[in-house]
Amino acid sequence: MARRFVSGSAVSGESNAPITPTTGRPSPGAGVTAEVSLACVSTCTAASLAWAEPLAGTAATARTWLLIEQPGPWGAKALLQSRLDPEVGATLSAAADGSAGVRVALIRRPGRTTGGRRAFLAHTAPGNAWIRVLADTDPARLTGLDFARLAEGHHDGIGEPHDGAPLVLVCTNGTRDRCCALLGRPLAAEVAGAGGADVWEITHLGGHRFSPTLLTLPHGYAYGRMTSVGVKNVVAALTRGRVALDGCRGRSTWDRPGQAAELAVRALIGEEGADALTEVTASRAQDAGGGDAGGEGAAWTATVSHADGRRWSVTLADEPAGAAAPASCGAAPAPAARLTTRAVERLP
Repeated sequence: MARRFVSGSAVSGESNAPITPTTGRPSPGAGVTAEVSLACVSTCTAASLAWAEPLAGTAATARTWLLIEQPGPWGAKALLQSRLDPEVGATLSAAADGSAGVRVALIRRPGRTTGGRRAFLAHTAPGNAWIRVLADTDPARLTGLDFARLAEGHHDGIGEPHDGAPLVLVCTNGTRDRCCALLGRPLAAEVAGAGGADVWEITHLGGHRFSPTLLTLPHGYAYGRMTSVGVKNVVAALTRGRVALDGCRGRSTWDRPGQAAELAVRALIGEEGADALTEVTASRAQDAGGGDAGGEGAAWTATVSHADGRRWSVTLADEPAGAAAPASCGAAPAPAARLTTRAVERLP
């Protein structure tokens, strides 16, 4: 008999010195529904919390990440508005836009600058997740990378294997959205001080309204509404090759319906192994006449495969949220939709 899972919620400045706001972030140990101080009532994060926007299926999509160390201030479009040569930034941005699956971002250490300049390449696909580090790299050399090969998971011997702690990247770019600075920078500094992970600030992960947001590599799982305790759990799981489900937005490898479908299956069967679910494919459901069922209430079907051969069919839909909310600070409130999981069915 088919097993069903139904859910409408998430699955259970020159210096770059940290900004320490007097209020604005849930206290360490608070849950993701923690009260937000009155000082932050007008932020996009508070609005998202107020209408309980689901996290599942909201991660940025990228099979491969190129991360370039760039200390100092960042603008809203960091590849073009930082101390990085803007011509190099524009070339890298265009290469990423023209690729199918590579995302480029700038990173820096929380609260301090370091000697030299590193770059990381990370591929996130199950069974072939890796990180390569390029030490003392001239960013101009990165413009010659084969982005198509990188998207497919081929590093071709570039750099050296990263044999350190897992990467944890916290979005902190306040010039893009103030929530990222108010909530992300204190968290990045706190987690870096605690040890156990290789912690960096990153320019953009998408979903400002879910701040503090972070990305873990090499597996590519993104998280939102994080607390220091939540990050501790994420890091503990990551070092064991596992996935912490609380606060998880999805694996960047998959498109957003695929991210939500994978998390729904994990929640249903209690699977935490990072690479246990090996393939996720999602497509628009067709309407009764055989056309694309787009628009409000648009539905997807996804197939999720397990390494042991089991498979599930997942039905998802965009459903009206019932409230208008800003996608970022300063944006006008707009109608939003929830990506909800309607059912999960085990396939023969």
